[in-house]
Amino acid sequence: MSDEVEPGFVRVRLDLAYDGSEFSGWAKQRERRTVQGELEDAIRTVTRSGETYELTVAGRTDAGVHARGQVAQVDLPEQVWREHHDKLLKRLAGRLPKDVRVWALREAPSGFNARFSAIWRRYAYRVTDNPGGVDPLLRGHVLWHDWPLDVDAMNEAAQRLLGEHDFAAYCKKREGATTIRTLQELSLVKGADGIITATVRADAFCHNMVRSLIGALLFVGDGHRGPEWPGKVLAAGVRDSAVHVVRPHGLTLEEVGYPADELLAARSREARNKRSLPSAGCC
Repeated sequence: MSDEVEPGFVRVRLDLAYDGSEFSGWAKQRERRTVQGELEDAIRTVTRSGETYELTVAGRTDAGVHARGQVAQVDLPEQVWREHHDKLLKRLAGRLPKDVRVWALREAPSGFNARFSAIWRRYAYRVTDNPGGVDPLLRGHVLWHDWPLDVDAMNEAAQRLLGEHDFAAYCKKREGATTIRTLQELSLVKGADGIITATVRADAFCHNMVRSLIGALLFVGDGHRGPEWPGKVLAAGVRDSAVHVVRPHGLTLEEVGYPADELLAARSREARNKRSLPSAGCC
């Protein structure tokens, strides 16, 4: 989707949250329940429109992954926006299923693109090594790992992964897409409730990257590998069969960051450029 809004249309920013348990991910799929599908149907219904207005999202989430701070955009005809904007939020609350909520709707600033203008995405992955398992009330959002975990060792390993790298070893390769990313934060904290929360923030993520990183750190935490191992896997640049993609239900998109309004368009243009790492030297 272009950064330029077609004449006669208004770009609207949506801030939303959802429980991914019963969704087949964000993106529309025929005969499958998805977040995008539910939202587009609801917008069409509450605006009494004869057509579906397509949403663009900051970060597509896989089946079973949750979001607390997802951001999307939709371009609506000016007349539709003028007629419905003051009632749209409440009408969507009445029309949407209870596992997806829109918290805010507003006209987006010039140059805004929910996907390409973002400068970072922050995820949390939650896991517990409690011998008794997961609190039944949290079972849809916390992974149970049935080995004791050394959080200090996991944090030591995580430090070796920070910065700009080719994360091919931790991504599901997609044709024509780069796997170069800048990992800005990867840290783990164990709470009094026994839940370990991993905070993972990067400029962008490639497919399965967060869940693969967590899988590698869990292997360190339970003593199967040393703290240096995830960094060696990264440097090798190829998938390692010992790196498991952990289950999706422990993962939540917590927040998406954007630059100041006057920098939105420039960031969007920059993000569309295919990235490469600096050359290590000739020959």
